[in-house]
Amino acid sequence: MATTTKLQPRALVRASGGPRYAVALAVDALGTGLLRPFLLLYGLTVLRLSPPATGIGMTAGIVVGLACMPAVGRWLDRGARSTVVAASMLVRVLGVALLLATPTGNVWLFATAALFLGIGNQAWPAAHAALVATVAHGRERDAALAGGRALRNAGLGVGALLAMACLTGGTTALQALAAVTGLAYLTAAALAWSVHVHAHPATATAAATDRADGPAPRMRALLAANVIYVFCLNVPEIALPLVLKTQMDASPVWSAAIFVANTVLVVTLQVPVTVLMSRFPRRSVLALAGVVLAASYLGFLAATSLGHGWGAPAVATVSVVCTIGEIIYAGSATALVTALAPAHVLGRALARFQLSTGFGLAVSPAVITTLAPHGAAALWGSLAATTLLAASAVATEKDQGKRLSGCVRRAPAGS
Repeated sequence: MATTTKLQPRALVRASGGPRYAVALAVDALGTGLLRPFLLLYGLTVLRLSPPATGIGMTAGIVVGLACMPAVGRWLDRGARSTVVAASMLVRVLGVALLLATPTGNVWLFATAALFLGIGNQAWPAAHAALVATVAHGRERDAALAGGRALRNAGLGVGALLAMACLTGGTTALQALAAVTGLAYLTAAALAWSVHVHAHPATATAAATDRADGPAPRMRALLAANVIYVFCLNVPEIALPLVLKTQMDASPVWSAAIFVANTVLVVTLQVPVTVLMSRFPRRSVLALAGVVLAASYLGFLAATSLGHGWGAPAVATVSVVCTIGEIIYAGSATALVTALAPAHVLGRALARFQLSTGFGLAVSPAVITTLAPHGAAALWGSLAATTLLAASAVATEKDQGKRLSGCVRRAPAGS
């Protein structure tokens, strides 16, 4: 069994890249929280685009943004760390600038802006994970990755609340939100770049000469399973509001309460749960996450059969179990990839993992909205069955190698 990591906030900040980098993550998340939930509204309200054109533009930006991941992986494998993180933030500054410059009715510029925002959003997780994997190792790295996710969710939540408070200002307020988002990304990029974390190129040379650690892990079952696992991230935002509205005719208050509870639980429990799970193998923990998620989907199936009176409270209760499954999944999945990948191919391994994550996030809304009209059994039964299959695939896949620790070159002061 693995050694359990103790929860020490100062050590956690250092393992996450240092205080400056933590501030960069918070500012970046705040900016994303300001704009991401209202990008659709910006297209509809400010640019006066049709709903189909706006949705297609946003989806195209996300999907095409995934095409940058192989290049990001190769860049990371050349040793870049904080530079790639800063670049992922700067490209979103360009996206916001294009958004502000887009004239009314121009769907192509809007789609281009969404593309640059999508590139930044897709590149950031892999770059961040590679940076943390360079400055922290073992179970300390797992806790640092969990801490980064908790901090990011807190920033996203605060940003979304601020954006909601500004929505009464109409078109002008949405444009102001976009401008503030661009400034937040620019500030975060400067802070991230100033950390100066770089993996020494000698790491790749040394790793390539070690036959035991040379091959990149294929992780085929893990990557395929991850496409199914990430559906859980869209359950509170898409599946539950859709079910509560169309199948249970429940008040929108329930959807809002579930979303807020999900955010609060992730912020408060992500690190403690990850630390608690550190006594078990990462692959076993990831398989357990699939079992918990599948159980929650079956719980939703049972809750929706209770009718209008007790159905909504039951769905809200089961959503807590789903969030726990999400927390276990998020705390073990990226950590498992960083543990499996040799140092010289860490960037490419993380890029492949992000491709599977991005693909799952892109297709899950379509799958959920297609299954939901066919009834609760079609939606939740299908999700439960496929998630259990994914968990089984994760549990039975054989590990093909271990990750080497890289040599680090970074600025010691103020990091």
